[in-house]
Amino acid sequence: MSYFELTIHEAHELLRKREISSEELTRAVLDRFRSVEEKIDAYLTVSEEMALEQARKADKAISEGNITPLTGIPLAVKDVICTRGLRTTCGSRMLENFMPPYDATVISKLKQSGAVILGKTNMDEFAMGSSTENSGFKTTSNPWALNRIPGGSSGGSAAAVAAHMCLGALGSDTGGSIRQPASHCGVVGMKPTYGRVSRYGLVAFASSLDQIGPVSKDVTDCAMLLGAISGYDPKDSTSVPREVPDFEASLTEGLSGVKVGIPKEYFENEGLDPEVSDAICNAIHRIVELGAGTVEISLPHTKYAVAVYYIIAPSEASSNLARYDGVKYGFRKAGTGDYLEMYKKTRSEGFGPEVKRRILLGTYALSAGYYDAYYRKASQVRTLLMHDFKQAFQRCDVILSPVAPTPAFKLGEKVDDPLTMYLSDIFTISANLAGIPGMSVPCAVSSQGLPIGLQLMGNHFTEEILLKTAFNFEKATDVKRLKPEI
Repeated sequence: MSYFELTIHEAHELLRKREISSEELTRAVLDRFRSVEEKIDAYLTVSEEMALEQARKADKAISEGNITPLTGIPLAVKDVICTRGLRTTCGSRMLENFMPPYDATVISKLKQSGAVILGKTNMDEFAMGSSTENSGFKTTSNPWALNRIPGGSSGGSAAAVAAHMCLGALGSDTGGSIRQPASHCGVVGMKPTYGRVSRYGLVAFASSLDQIGPVSKDVTDCAMLLGAISGYDPKDSTSVPREVPDFEASLTEGLSGVKVGIPKEYFENEGLDPEVSDAICNAIHRIVELGAGTVEISLPHTKYAVAVYYIIAPSEASSNLARYDGVKYGFRKAGTGDYLEMYKKTRSEGFGPEVKRRILLGTYALSAGYYDAYYRKASQVRTLLMHDFKQAFQRCDVILSPVAPTPAFKLGEKVDDPLTMYLSDIFTISANLAGIPGMSVPCAVSSQGLPIGLQLMGNHFTEEILLKTAFNFEKATDVKRLKPEI
């Protein structure tokens, strides 16, 4: 096995035993990057010099006996998370040359743990999209099939992990943007409970929905990454002062006593691909064989989730993106006359079509005369969705469902049909609206050789039960041993 194919926990053991160095490991991953990046286009920025410097620093720490689970591990970061001295673009021309003067809290935590940050991964502009085709710079391909999408908006992170161009990565999830690309790329991805991980330094799309989370090669790596980035942060007013559990300790064998809820509404969806449905049903049978019990549950307001999301998220985006006015930082259209003309042209040229579409939707929903009819009503239905989950978790520990209605579709297939594209997130957005944790774990490969992911959702701050369930399912299947031929 090549060094770049190692999982985080495998690499950690080798580093701990001093059988490899972080510099050797980092160079191997960088060599892998150079050999396949031209086909995948997963990264927007790579800093080899900075990464090797961090690797040498990690080796010194290891030689002195100072090692954490992430010391010396090469990781990638979605380009919506601020990194001091490393370009942060949000996949947008608006921030093409932006150099943050500070690190996001999660980046500070990674650096404190001794991790090596390779670079920043491609994404849909300002995290708005489900395919990474809305990037202002390039289109990322799925390592399993180069003519397919990797998912979005964290498509660059998922593709980089699947193609072994890093050992793990961070993404952000506003409506499924970690779980959906993880599913399409055959890797593990988790959206933690809202407030579990600091959002300080995460460039905002929809502040009540956004959450940073890990993308990894397996469930054990997911637990390691989640443990490193979790915790209360006084810099983030939405951060919850709650003790961080030992997520790795939750990875124990057996699911006896675990009750799995099967939401009937998710399996009655007309757009659900039969292969995906069969894969999820087979996964349910496997989980039952492992000792779990099942119960049918109802989430009756699920049918309103997409409509609610596409009012609330664009409304918050409209507010958050008002700051990009060509005055303080970011792109400014030169050679304009007065301030108003500069403002118009800066935003017209700096933002791509999907971002403009959502700003328009959000501004309309918040405007005088429409606020009560749209935003207020959506907020009320959001509360009903939260209540559905509260009721469901009185009967079960974990909710199991598909991640996406279909395997990865072809590049360009839905780019001109926004509504169909929006429906790609139909199974994931409810978790963001309710603020609960959710994760994707590979469960099958389609007849066309494309990964299919299984979604697990839990009650607030119950990431341990999700990890335990996913860990046992992963051990009982051979899906994780399948790799893209690239």
